[in-house]
Parts: sequence; structure tokens; C-alpha cells
Amino acid sequence: MILIDRFLSDEQDPKAVEKVLGKLNDMLTANEELIYLAVQKKPAVNLLPDCIVVSNKRIFYCEPANFGITMNFKDISWKSIKEVSFKEELFGSKFICVPQHGENIITEYIPKVQARKLYQAAYEQLEGFKEQQRQSDLEDRRAQQPVPAPAPEPAVIENNVSETPVVPVYTSPTPVEEPEDETTLKLRKLKTLYDKQLITQDEYEAKKADILDSF
Repeated sequence: MILIDRFLSDEQDPKAVEKVLGKLNDMLTANEELIYLAVQKKPAVNLLPDCIVVSNKRIFYCEPANFGITMNFKDISWKSIKEVSFKEELFGSKFICVPQHGENIITEYIPKVQARKLYQAAYEQLEGFKEQQRQSDLEDRRAQQPVPAPAPEPAVIENNVSETPVVPVYTSPTPVEEPEDETTLKLRKLKTLYDKQLITQDEYEAKKADILDSF
């Protein structure tokens, strides 16, 4: 069962959160975890807000239908996403998801604090997926490289004038660059968010401490 309280930290609409999480509880796959939930807040009437939920495997778009009796769900996996962004406006922010194919998915009237945290969560998950893909592609390329033939034995040259033996010269193998561990990758991505001023120093220090504590 998903705990609701952790998704009400930024003044999300409790009724919308409860309804969305109740539906998503049966839709999650094995090892899938919900990370952040943002609720639309329209400037006039906000009875049926849309919601966006970020998990470690995809983004869910939740749209009420039939006057709130039913709800439509659409999801897009990280593999199908090219990039994410947000734009602050007079009334809230726009959250923009750019898929690999097709039109951009734009959701308006997301409260600014929620939009920033939604972007942070989505950006971290997308970059983590891209890094896993890069590591996987690198391992595949290494596996496809032919195995070099063993070097021939150095020839011993006989010299009647001098009895000094010829010492063969061996070259040391080129060291293989080890991929960064998961903790280093998380710290580097967190520093990137801070340098871009997408999170405050307090958020940076708190997140950094959490990562180091889990090491």
C-alpha cells in the first residue's frame, strides 16, 4: 500500500492525491517506486485537476474524466523520453516532456514549487537511465571486440663478440577505465542541478547527506 502523506509535502490537493494513488497502486510493476507527484492548480476552478507522477521506470499522466467519476491514465517510459523541462509563468508553471517520437506533452498550471521538484525528480531518473544505457552499450562494444593474438616470443640473437644477453622489452597493457560507481554518479548529477540553480543550497546539502548516508 502506498503511503499518501509523503506526497502531500508541497500543498498538493489531498483528494486528488488519494484518488490517483488508489488507482496507481494496482498499476505498478515489480520493483517500481513512485518518487514524486504534482497536482495541477488552475487559477479559477480546480475541481478536476490533472496529476503527473514520476516513478523510477516512467512518467504517469492522470486526467479525470466523466466529472471525476473515472480517470484516464497515460504513461511514457524513460526509454521513450528525449528530455524534460519546465517554464514558470504568471499562474504556475508548464511541465514539458519531449518524447523520442511525436509531439511534446505539456501540462499547465503546475504550482511552481511542485514544478521544480517534479523536474528535478524526472531529470534525475532520465539521466540515470541514459547512463545505464551508455554503460550497457560500452560493455556490448567491448564484448564484440576481437581477442588479440598472443605476442610472439622474443628472438634471442647470438653474438660471438659479446656475451651480454638481449633483454626483451614488454609494453604494459593499456589500463581499462573503470565505470563510476552509483554513489559518484548521484553526487555528480546532484552537483549539476545545484550549479544550474535548479535546487537551493539547503536542498543540495540535504540530498548530498542522504546519498552519503546510503553509501
